Amino acid sequence: MVTFLVWVGVVFFLINLPIGLFAIFSARLIPESRSEEQPSLDWAGVLLVCIALSLLLLPLIKGPEAGWPSWTLLSLAAAAMMLILFYRQQEKSRLSGKLPLVDMQLLSQKRFALGTVLVLLVYFTSSSFFLSFALMMQTGFGIDPFIAGSIFAPCSIGFVFASLVTPKLIVRCGERMIGVGALIYAVSIGVLILQVYEAGADLIPTHLIPVLFIVGFGQGAIMTPLLNLVLGFVKEKQAGMASGVVSTVQQLGAAFGVAVIGILFSTALSTSNESIELANQYSSAFVIGMLYNFVAAVIVCFLLMKLVPAKQ
Repeated sequence: MVTFLVWVGVVFFLINLPIGLFAIFSARLIPESRSEEQPSLDWAGVLLVCIALSLLLLPLIKGPEAGWPSWTLLSLAAAAMMLILFYRQQEKSRLSGKLPLVDMQLLSQKRFALGTVLVLLVYFTSSSFFLSFALMMQTGFGIDPFIAGSIFAPCSIGFVFASLVTPKLIVRCGERMIGVGALIYAVSIGVLILQVYEAGADLIPTHLIPVLFIVGFGQGAIMTPLLNLVLGFVKEKQAGMASGVVSTVQQLGAAFGVAVIGILFSTALSTSNESIELANQYSSAFVIGMLYNFVAAVIVCFLLMKLVPAKQ
């Protein structure tokens, strides 16, 4: 059985090879657009922001298991200082006529700034949800990785289905459909939390499949349309820089989500009674972690109410 699962994993990994080759050759058929200006890369800005994000994420990931030693607090303080230096360096570069890595005037645009916050929150919830579900299923309930992945598969199916349907609904009903998707996402997370909380160690994982499909549908209904909405707020000449900012925020949100869930899970497990069944401990930790995701999803709904009317 183990050998079979290994081969299944290899096949699923290698399937990316022909897809990647197809993408490489197909890219040659896409007309390339070039800017008239050929500015050099702002290496100083790249260095500053890389150091700042490393100093920010490292203590969040390592701090809980190390007991939050003094170096973690110093690292967070240093990260704040480096971000301030990055801001000043970028403004100095802009004022001197050079092209900065990030034009801070771009972030001063209220709709784009609000949109990047929404992207951060959405990707925070998605990455942390994947991690917390895997921990609960595999470590808490001792389910085989292949079976756990199969149970989670309907979430991906819901995501793909929503990605196909939502653009058509937006064309027909307007961009407020993104808000509807966010509401579905928030409510489905709430239902999932209640289902796990009420069942505890008696949870039958396959009973989560319907709500997992809806969670995936909610994600698909908000993620891609939200990116298109946010990028639509900037001028065409700023599209490349704005796309880079949004892409960075996506990765940052995912990293923050994993870091925060790691903190919540380790804290919940360390404070739980060891006499309690392992499945119950992990289901409780899952509920605690997902409550933060639920709050983030609700905030996304309220922020979208301000963002979408401004666009329309």
